[in-house]
Amino acid sequence: MSEYLCFDIGGTAIKYGIVTSEEVFVMKDQTATHSERGGPAIVSRVEEIASEIFSKGYQIEGICLSTAGMVDPSEGKIIHANDNIPDYTGVEWKRSLEQRFRMPCSVENDVYCAGLAEYGSGAAAGKNPVLCLTIGTGVGGCIIIDGKVLHGCGCSAGSVGYLKFGPATFEADCSTAALVRRVTARKQADTRTESGQTTSGPCSAWDGKRIFEGILKEDAVCVEEVDRMCENIGAGLANLCYIINPEVVVLGGGIMAQANYLLPKIRCAMDQNLVPAVRTHTELRPAVHQNQAGMLGAFYHFREERLTV
Repeated sequence: MSEYLCFDIGGTAIKYGIVTSEEVFVMKDQTATHSERGGPAIVSRVEEIASEIFSKGYQIEGICLSTAGMVDPSEGKIIHANDNIPDYTGVEWKRSLEQRFRMPCSVENDVYCAGLAEYGSGAAAGKNPVLCLTIGTGVGGCIIIDGKVLHGCGCSAGSVGYLKFGPATFEADCSTAALVRRVTARKQADTRTESGQTTSGPCSAWDGKRIFEGILKEDAVCVEEVDRMCENIGAGLANLCYIINPEVVVLGGGIMAQANYLLPKIRCAMDQNLVPAVRTHTELRPAVHQNQAGMLGAFYHFREERLTV
């Protein structure tokens, strides 16, 4: 039975694990990315992790890498990255890892990998076309047609976070980070109104978990801002559905741990913006693979690359 070493590199964590040819993970772990140290330092850390794993006697036959940033999969390099990871644009993952470990390596964008995971054995299995969105610190998209990721001519298809929403962008209105910023700002404004001065204390400590705890307590600010986010996501999805006409839309990202609460609201907002002919043919589902989606999708991408060589 073959084994493959998988990495999923994000701005916060480097997830890694070993998956068998039967799609079973025999080990999984993660470590902090320390993205502030920049791209070259992340490469060094991944090489350290890989060396440690190889020393344990696993029968690794390939390295499968999922990463933030725009990726040229044929070259296995980062062609564009934002400021979340400094000095990441231009990092040549495939060349570095293949030269170091003398085995095949494939590299793909993390949201594309999440989409491949859902198409291969998750919420989008057997569907065509497919639109997958990951909602977290940012918003990213993956379009799959006839089982293949649509990369576009510059490997940036599905970069839906950059879509303009009036003066803002889809990401600025719909990401978890945007939700936290809005709740925090309103809470601080409420505190100033009550006390006549700005305080830093609990008002500055809001995150997604605390916001949903607030919803359980019927906190008006939390309820209103999550409703606003769902309305914006639904409207954005409707626009994308008119262009792509997907059979299924899959939503992933950490916030989808609250899918039971969020999806009905997003579905309602989406339906309000879709004509019946589109609405009745479009499913909306939460992602299945969650935290291991990037690694599993990286394996699917590696497998597809090797089959087509």
